[in-house]
Amino acid sequence: MAWPGRPPVVDDQIGTATEQGRICALVARGQRDLQRCAVDHRDLFPADPFDATLFSSIAMAIAFGAPWCTEEQLRLTNRTVLWGFAVDWLVDRVATSAAEVDRLVDAALAVADGAAPPADQPLARFLAELRDELATAPTYPALRGVWRAELARMVSAMAREWVWKSTTAEKGGPAVVPTLDEYLDNADNLGATFVNVTHWIHTGDPTTAAHLDDLVAASGVVQQVLRLVNDLGTYERDLRWGDLNALMLVADRAEVRHRIDALVDRSRDLLAPLTVTCPVQAAYLARQLGYSSGFYRTTDFWGVR
Repeated sequence: MAWPGRPPVVDDQIGTATEQGRICALVARGQRDLQRCAVDHRDLFPADPFDATLFSSIAMAIAFGAPWCTEEQLRLTNRTVLWGFAVDWLVDRVATSAAEVDRLVDAALAVADGAAPPADQPLARFLAELRDELATAPTYPALRGVWRAELARMVSAMAREWVWKSTTAEKGGPAVVPTLDEYLDNADNLGATFVNVTHWIHTGDPTTAAHLDDLVAASGVVQQVLRLVNDLGTYERDLRWGDLNALMLVADRAEVRHRIDALVDRSRDLLAPLTVTCPVQAAYLARQLGYSSGFYRTTDFWGVR
């Protein structure tokens, strides 16, 4: 193979590949843990769409987003993402009524408030396991309210999108179609900020806790970028599934790309001071932007045939 420009420096390549190999080891161990977790919660995770590639994709996104972390530090983050996929599947693809969705939401919020999960709610049981593990973090007592608030935003946003996609008239009227601004205001349905808050509490330190409000604000804008980047990559699938997508809400897809550019600029503005006050967590959010932008150019997480 002929290398463009000057040949690579051998030592540079060894060092780079060594670091990439270490990250990929985190991915491999994370994937195996997620597969074990899916077996333990088999009622939530049918093989289609929860295939091995989905587990691997989750583990890759988390490992490349926080490559400085250990396997133990990423375990709960990976599992929280998996829980979010279970919520998404149940709300988007399984629930047939608003009452079903409301029951899922109510059970999740009750668990966040400390209740025991209902026996017939596997989603709530899994969340209770995550809650109990997160509760061992030293920062959890002080930040429990933040975690609960982000969970509420996530599940409420999913319920709101379910309403948007459903007919509003008793005998089948037109679906409620949001504007692009309303759609972006509902980007918590992606669950990225809930996962981020879980990660920050679990792996956190006093510096992270002191700047959590600013981190959450930046994460909210990053999450909107991820929502739109995701939509660009999943438009055809969303058409088949009957899901909402930002491209369905605008006359020209260029409007979505312009909005992404503006939100990325806003993200940079919010991340700039955080690179001084909590540089590791600012890097974590910046890497989310970059990784997702590259990932969704080619594929997405779901493996449904």
